[in-house]
Amino acid sequence: MTDDVLVVHGGTPLEGRIRVRGAKNLVSKAMVAALLGDTPSRLFDVPKIRDVEVVRGLLGLHGVKVTDGEEEGELVFDPANVESASTDQINVHAGSSRIPILFCGPLLHRLGHAFIPDLGGCHIGPRPIDFHLQALREFGATVDKRPEGLHLSAPNGLRGTKFSLPYPSVGATEQVLLTAVMAEGVTELRNAAVEPEILDLICVLQKMGAIIKVHTDRVIEIQGVPKLHGYTHRPIPDRIEAASWAAAALATRGHVEVLGAQQADMMTFLNIFRSVGGEYEVTDLRPPRNGRPGQEGGIRFWHPGGELKSVALETDVHPGFMTDWQQPLVVALTQARGLSIVHETVYEQRLGYTEALNSMGANIQVYRDCLGGTPCRFGRRNFKHSAVIAGPSKLHAADLVIPDLRAGFSHLIAALAAEGTSRVYGVDLINRGYEDFEAKLADLGAHAERP
Repeated sequence: MTDDVLVVHGGTPLEGRIRVRGAKNLVSKAMVAALLGDTPSRLFDVPKIRDVEVVRGLLGLHGVKVTDGEEEGELVFDPANVESASTDQINVHAGSSRIPILFCGPLLHRLGHAFIPDLGGCHIGPRPIDFHLQALREFGATVDKRPEGLHLSAPNGLRGTKFSLPYPSVGATEQVLLTAVMAEGVTELRNAAVEPEILDLICVLQKMGAIIKVHTDRVIEIQGVPKLHGYTHRPIPDRIEAASWAAAALATRGHVEVLGAQQADMMTFLNIFRSVGGEYEVTDLRPPRNGRPGQEGGIRFWHPGGELKSVALETDVHPGFMTDWQQPLVVALTQARGLSIVHETVYEQRLGYTEALNSMGANIQVYRDCLGGTPCRFGRRNFKHSAVIAGPSKLHAADLVIPDLRAGFSHLIAALAAEGTSRVYGVDLINRGYEDFEAKLADLGAHAERP
């Protein structure tokens, strides 16, 4: 693990400007959607992250030609020769990502069968695929569970259905969308996720020729069509990465401008950020005019000085406070005066990272009780899913081992905010969702290097 460690010299405020590209939680799904078209697709602003490489590899195994476009961050997908891939080839990607489950619908439409290997992703709770498989069976798919993975077939084709999710799962909503667009008849999905990345995926599919209506009360109606064509799309920026850098600015008492960040998709985060005592300014896009250069829009985040204030927050599905926002922000909350309360209602095992923060001097207690009023699935199931953070706490350096993507970035923020030199192990996991994060750290004046 010696080559997978970052030595971080903490105590220096992050200062400067970085840029975020397309949202990780949209880009990989838009890549899968290219399988459904009968003409090439073009996707812009694609970040260089590991999840993108995994999906690119899987598309290539299934005959989709993926090439770099003329513009930096542009990918072109040609699905003219979609074919079956061998189980052994696909299993090379087993455990590397959860994206392969979303290949089911498109492959069933294109080939009549699909194989899905063991899934990976971050260990933040069981994250079962039961919702996915139940939905696929409702469409008429046959699912055969074998030791090497899942074999699916659709001997009679796929048909539209009425389906209600027990929980507004993002992944299951994406599964239904990618399957329903070419299923015969009409599909009605109730209790759907409506995150900005979901709506952007709907935009991609609509560009391809899909007919999708988003109703009120989390109801999405999809009218199946016999064929789809390619798309050209520039995705929404990554609101998770933008918030992560904002939290880093706050925790290190710095000033970071995140180019590409959009206010509309971050409203809930921005409200909490300001309540804690952080400041931000939205800088709008300014096109070139009268010979003057243009300016890319974004959001500037900074610590205004003085003490931060404690808050109570609960994670929830959109438009609530995003679960991926809480881990980076909790590091900043260790510097706030008073007791902050975090009630995690999306993933039951997402507070394990707080042990590492406590080893650095933080004072965080986790509880099985629901410390908040948001309806929660975990309250009586013995999961420690609420946290009380007492601050301010002086953080000191430590050796840290990254357990998952978002916790990993939180550990990195803590090391940057702490006094002394920390060693962060397993740091390559951060590459799953944060493009060129080491170069961005350097641009912001951080003192960090590989040993």
